[in-house]
Amino acid sequence: MEKVAGWYPAWHVALLYWTWLFLFTYGFTGAEITCRSCRSQVQPQQQPQQGLLMHLRTDRGEKEQRTFFGEKGGERGQEAGTEDAGLQATLAPAPAGMQFSGWETRRVPREPEKVAGERRPRAAAAAPAEDRPLQGPPRPGGPGPGSVRRRWGRSPRGSAGPGPGPGGAAGREPGDGGAARFGLEELRLASTTFALAGDSAHNQAMVHWSGHNSSVILILTKLYDYNLGSITESSLWRSTDYGTTYEKLNDKVGLKTILSYLYVCPTNKRKIMLLTDPEVESSLLISSDEGATYQKYRLNFYIHSLLFHPKQEDWILAYSQDQKLFSSVEFGRRWLLLHEGVTPNRFYWSMMGNGREPDLVHLEARTVDGHAQYITCKMQNCSEATRSKPFPGYIDHNSLIVQGDYVFVQLTSGGRPHYYVSYRRSPFAQMKLPKYSLPKDMHVISTDENQVFAAVQEWNQNDTYNLYISDTRGVYFTLALENVKSSQGLEGNVMIDLYEVAGIKGMFLANKKIDNQVKTFITYNKGRDWSLLQAPHTDLRGNPIHCLLPYCSLHLHLKVSDNPYTSGNIASRDTAPSIIVASGNIGTELSDNDISMFVTSDAGNTWRQIFEEEHSVLYLDQGGVLVAMKHTSLPIRHLWLSFDEGRSWSKYSFTSLPLFVDGVLGEPGEETLIMTVFGHFSHRSEWQLVKVDYKSIFDRRCEEEDYRPWQLHSQGEACIMGAKRIYRKRKSEKKCMQGKYAGAMTSEPCVCTEADFDCDYGYERHSNGQCLPAFWYNPSSLSKDCSLGQSYLNSTGYRKVVSNNCTDGVRERYTAKPQQCPGKPPQGLRILTADGRLTAQQGHNVTFLVQLEEGDLQRSLIQVDFGDGIAVSYANLSSTEDGIKHIYQNVGIFRVTVLVENSLGSDSAVLYLHVTCPLEHVHLSLPFVTTKNKEINATAVLWPSQVGTLTYVWWFGNNTEPVITLEGSITFTFSVEGMNTITVQVSAGNTILQDTKTIAVYEKFQSLRLSFSPNLDDYNPDIPEWRRDISRVVKRALVEATGISSKHVLVAVLPGLPTSAELFILPYQDATGEKKRTAANLEQISETLIQKLNQNLVHFELKPGVRILVHAAHLTAAPLVDLTPSHSGSAMLMLLSVVFVGLAVFIIYKFKRKIPGLNIYAQMQNEKDQEMVSPVSQRESIPNVPQSELMSPEQLVDEKLEVHPIGSISTTAEPQSTKEIPTYVNG
Repeated sequence: MEKVAGWYPAWHVALLYWTWLFLFTYGFTGAEITCRSCRSQVQPQQQPQQGLLMHLRTDRGEKEQRTFFGEKGGERGQEAGTEDAGLQATLAPAPAGMQFSGWETRRVPREPEKVAGERRPRAAAAAPAEDRPLQGPPRPGGPGPGSVRRRWGRSPRGSAGPGPGPGGAAGREPGDGGAARFGLEELRLASTTFALAGDSAHNQAMVHWSGHNSSVILILTKLYDYNLGSITESSLWRSTDYGTTYEKLNDKVGLKTILSYLYVCPTNKRKIMLLTDPEVESSLLISSDEGATYQKYRLNFYIHSLLFHPKQEDWILAYSQDQKLFSSVEFGRRWLLLHEGVTPNRFYWSMMGNGREPDLVHLEARTVDGHAQYITCKMQNCSEATRSKPFPGYIDHNSLIVQGDYVFVQLTSGGRPHYYVSYRRSPFAQMKLPKYSLPKDMHVISTDENQVFAAVQEWNQNDTYNLYISDTRGVYFTLALENVKSSQGLEGNVMIDLYEVAGIKGMFLANKKIDNQVKTFITYNKGRDWSLLQAPHTDLRGNPIHCLLPYCSLHLHLKVSDNPYTSGNIASRDTAPSIIVASGNIGTELSDNDISMFVTSDAGNTWRQIFEEEHSVLYLDQGGVLVAMKHTSLPIRHLWLSFDEGRSWSKYSFTSLPLFVDGVLGEPGEETLIMTVFGHFSHRSEWQLVKVDYKSIFDRRCEEEDYRPWQLHSQGEACIMGAKRIYRKRKSEKKCMQGKYAGAMTSEPCVCTEADFDCDYGYERHSNGQCLPAFWYNPSSLSKDCSLGQSYLNSTGYRKVVSNNCTDGVRERYTAKPQQCPGKPPQGLRILTADGRLTAQQGHNVTFLVQLEEGDLQRSLIQVDFGDGIAVSYANLSSTEDGIKHIYQNVGIFRVTVLVENSLGSDSAVLYLHVTCPLEHVHLSLPFVTTKNKEINATAVLWPSQVGTLTYVWWFGNNTEPVITLEGSITFTFSVEGMNTITVQVSAGNTILQDTKTIAVYEKFQSLRLSFSPNLDDYNPDIPEWRRDISRVVKRALVEATGISSKHVLVAVLPGLPTSAELFILPYQDATGEKKRTAANLEQISETLIQKLNQNLVHFELKPGVRILVHAAHLTAAPLVDLTPSHSGSAMLMLLSVVFVGLAVFIIYKFKRKIPGLNIYAQMQNEKDQEMVSPVSQRESIPNVPQSELMSPEQLVDEKLEVHPIGSISTTAEPQSTKEIPTYVNG
């Protein structure tokens, strides 16, 4: 059968429908950009290029990292997207060399990326007439100027209507009222692609473009093993043709060398430094020819971070992993140790504007006692003799900040932080905030233009901060804006929503919290006045937006992403001062939903919506070209370009195959016309480097007639910061290349008005606009430096905004006036120590500061009485500015008084100073054994004996509540038999020492004095450790010779010579509580022991060939008192001792029975040295405590103690024998 071709209407209609649907779906899809965890980047302009971080997620779900780092001002990059861009107003203390202005410093977690249901970019709202683009001439071979591309369809190719211009941008004539359009034709950018072959497994990379007018790019890729926590592979790549091709340099650095970081000298980009992985070796590879060749240098320390000098290219500071700071003047070839114990990120080069002392290093270091101190020294000589300590006393840890001409430290006292500042290395002064701000936290945001911008969290704030701005010296602060929103970064650092616009002095954006709503405000005069942002009048489709101030406004996110090379939420450039691109929303408050992209081309006066979803924006050619890439997780090959400050956009392809974009690196310098896109075609492919050259889209360089003047203004007010500034802008219809940025064309000062003045310190602005004194401020109070016959500046309540350039006008009326100082009596006198403490050490200098709120200092007599019999006088208070120094030779509490008087009156102040000396040793003195329910005396013996004010804390047995006393002795009664512990803790200032002893408590016991062979004295060093060991040996010998259980025996070797010991025979008690031995049993045990001792059966071998015999001296049934430590030498006491001994011997051997009693030793104590806190030896550290001080003769009689000399030990023993307490061994 023959087939005949014919017309089938239904089939053809269906084919046309599906064809149209296919074209509609794929022909109009918006451009997308991907970055697995980071965002597509925008090249920062306000600092050297930063590092680029990237994460990847593999098909297996394993989290990989692809990390790009650039130079980081000497700081080491952080892992996995945790590194801030260098100019962030983050409230973590600034690392060394960090600046505090610039858009690239903000960051905020982004919302989940939108993939499904995405919208195409729509036409932007029409711009004001003065800013609208003009229609350009037709380009050969391109669409005519009249063709207009609409959102949902294509115009016929032959259409004669307005169309895209030379760059594909389309626009309206000024005044036509139409919305700008998006070019729908796909144009092609000149690009090349290079794959880093063999590095597909590498998950981190560091990228550096060598410098201005240089074609060299360096890339260090690494394989970081997260299981091992180390780098296992690395590759170094180098391009010399702007990224068209790359050469692998592993053979030049060593095939087995594993590199970890890449550093570039900020003042000479040709000098490169590579750091090897410290897990393998610690070395540096140095290049002076942009990475072409390298020399290797070994290190004897592990580098943690580097800080390059801002001007000297060969000067470097290196911070090691063990917190040591090194310096080099040969670009790392040789290193010198500067200081140990340096706080991380608290070391700085001197950055003074006058260039004085460029080799001076500022650092915060820990002292041996754990305090922090601010130190300065030369980089080649930081010895103790050459170091300087600009701040008197200690500072809080991690508080030193050196920024420009300012140095900041913090000191906490009385539970409140106090902040101090030094301007141009002048003496430190306390920063003055409003009296009742009571700050909990303060962070320096900026020190630009000789003024400090600080964020302060006050006592009643939790998630907001107040912004304060200072005078030139950084001392007196006034409020700029209240309740600015703050948030916490991924690393725990605090960030506030404050953004300094690049290129326009005094312009800031801030998100303020009002009644739980966050709104965006703008200021053009450094916080003097703030206003809400006017929302666009139309949306992308040209539909009107009904948003009336102050109920509705535009709100912006003021943070950037974690990645320094991604634009985040907001971007501006110094070379494009009128253009700001940001993400945000329109409504009553800032929201994380329905985020769109907005642009202003007149410095924030009017805004236009440009995209309905978040995009990253890159500035090219001084802002003459804006590049936009959508945030997406899908591979892309398109981007959007605008040649008229965001009014119209054209679609360009930059690669033939869709690419997962991990980041973008822009060419350094002012033109920025070459861009490198980093990405991969799949999760397993090599790094793909796409070089995009935008020079091909320009036909020529701009000429003078291609520019027009543009005047900076604030809602029509042309005077900004006291000047009228006119800039040169390229005409929007011109598609020429701008080249070097020329800055403002003209700047003309304005006549001063009230708007150029802010309220002075102590004054507050009221609703009528006047600055009036705060309730806590006394305007009549004079400066303490004001003396009769001199003059002072009397504030009018206003001060000119710093860096304001206005002249004449009301300047004379609002400027402080000089006045003669009247004579006043002294008032508000205070005396305090330089470190704010009320304690001092004996023999050390104490510096007293005398402060006076009011009075004639030059004509006042000052008298200071130190309370120790010494007083001084001064002719005037000026001579005491450096403090009054005094040394106390004794400990105690001293009443320091100061009197200031002049012809008009007087005032006085008092300070009570506690002078102490360091407590070195504590020894607890108490009996070995005592009877139940009998009071015992426990004494804490100190060394040195005179320490100062002390507190004693006593712990008895298992009691959970201690007894606290101010005396070193205490009496206590034990009611339970067995071994009991007593612990004493002695608190002296910040030092607490303790000692613990054990005492045996029984109803009945016996004691026996032991003596030894005389040759033992030859080996007796008379130290506690030796006595403890001999006690253990003697006890073991007794148990072996008699077979008696060790539970019945307690041996204590006594201090002094000749060597003797005390043997206690105790009634052993088993676990059931039943005594296994009665009094008769103790008698039998005693007889057995004496028999063995008398038969010379108890002996031990001290060392080979040295045998020691143990003998019995005396056995008592009553408590035995050893008077050996006593130094009285009293004949009467000796006579009483003989009588008591005779009575004891008579009772024992005549009546053959024991009398229950208490064996008290005033100085002989058990020594458990392992429980002592102080390491000081006991041999010479315990002063004498005579027996007479612990027990009176009446007490001795009441207790019926038997006292007798023991063996051949004289009652007038040598002094050293009294400094130790006997040791016993039990159990």
